[in-house]
Amino acid sequence: MLATDSDPIVAIATAPGRGGIGVVRVSAGRAGAAATEALMQALTGQKLAARHASYVPFLDGAGTVLDRGIALSFPAPHSYTGEHVLELQGHGGPIVLQLVLQRCIEAGREFGLRLAEPGEFTRRAFLNDKLDLAQAEAVADLIEASTEAAARSAGRSLDGAFSRDIHALVDDVVTLRMLVEATLDFPEEEIDFLEAADARGKLARIRAQLDHVLSEARQGALLREGLAVVLAGQPNVGKSSLLNALAGAELAIVTPVAGTTRDKISQTIQVEGIPLHVIDTAGLRDTEDEVEKIGIERTWSEIGRADVVLHLLDARTGMNAEDETIAARFPAGVPVVRVLNKTDLTGAASDVTRRAAVDGSEVCEVRLSAKKGEGIGLLRAELLRIAGWQADAQSVYLARERHLIALRAAREHLEQAAAHADQNSQLLDLFAEELRLAQESLNAITGEFTSDDLLGVIFSRFCIGK
Repeated sequence: MLATDSDPIVAIATAPGRGGIGVVRVSAGRAGAAATEALMQALTGQKLAARHASYVPFLDGAGTVLDRGIALSFPAPHSYTGEHVLELQGHGGPIVLQLVLQRCIEAGREFGLRLAEPGEFTRRAFLNDKLDLAQAEAVADLIEASTEAAARSAGRSLDGAFSRDIHALVDDVVTLRMLVEATLDFPEEEIDFLEAADARGKLARIRAQLDHVLSEARQGALLREGLAVVLAGQPNVGKSSLLNALAGAELAIVTPVAGTTRDKISQTIQVEGIPLHVIDTAGLRDTEDEVEKIGIERTWSEIGRADVVLHLLDARTGMNAEDETIAARFPAGVPVVRVLNKTDLTGAASDVTRRAAVDGSEVCEVRLSAKKGEGIGLLRAELLRIAGWQADAQSVYLARERHLIALRAAREHLEQAAAHADQNSQLLDLFAEELRLAQESLNAITGEFTSDDLLGVIFSRFCIGK
């Protein structure tokens, strides 16, 4: 634990700007009850009852009233941080909040009271075992949630749903490890461990449960991060019209003139609660126009960062030589959907076709009319399918990329453990080591096995006062 983790800290806990209510929060750290009582007396002129809302004046050093509001005292360990906490809830004007904040620092100078760093209150809650790391991250995710589905999933993570599933997995892995270690410690018993203890069956059940948790976490990561969807293709194939149709608003200028779009236009839309960051780009073609060239360079840059590329084609001509050249430059591993637009000019119905390509990958084609709005629902559904979204997923919890990395690492170690068990039942030492590594990967999610560097990165992204 760093030395600064025990300092008394203070911060404005509400968002910047004017509001009806503003909150200044103090966590006393090592200074404890003495600092909290001294601050109460200095700021309110009276002693406050624990966990009781008191309407009091907030006083400056000369005893002049700065504001009037509610003061709350939360003795340790029954507080958000697990330390003695004092909250002053007054009017939400930025000037009056700064005055109260400065008064707190002035009154707490003898105890070493300082301004809190971003996320430091929640970091204290984690260090004092009020929250595990996954729950602490859910606090920030709940604040930052951009959709209702993301907010509900973050709430489930904060309530501990994700952590409970991880702890259940860890418990099962530990139980299996105990059996393996016992067999290694007492080899003279000559028991066929893999058969007598049903190690393979236990491992198979753990792997199945891990796959379920990973699936739920992928859904949660989608809710949190969304998908970057780039519209690409030749000029005048309807990219801007498709952006407008997906967004339900006239965001991009649409004309029959090729090259109308010179720079990217971005819009975030929601489909089943998932944010789709749709980016309209300049048409891809050979040109001598310097401005258009810059736009085309930016198009390729966006394609390189895309989660999904929508390759727009004219339904009247289909895939031509220029489109083949464009498709050849798409980055490997990025899903590409061929969107045959302008079906209103061909008389063809909107539909979705999937077939195998020569290299074994899947080719997906969606026929639609962006101008008429026909087939847009099919495209939205296809994007959800590519993302792996399940419409009936009711138990999703918000997850981050580091959670997915840890879960995938745990799955790899369990796969290796299964391979050792299948190849040679005597390789118990390797079996045990893979189980240990899987447990460490899972523990990193909730913070039982986490470096200080990672904690610094996580909590530095929180808002000050939280």
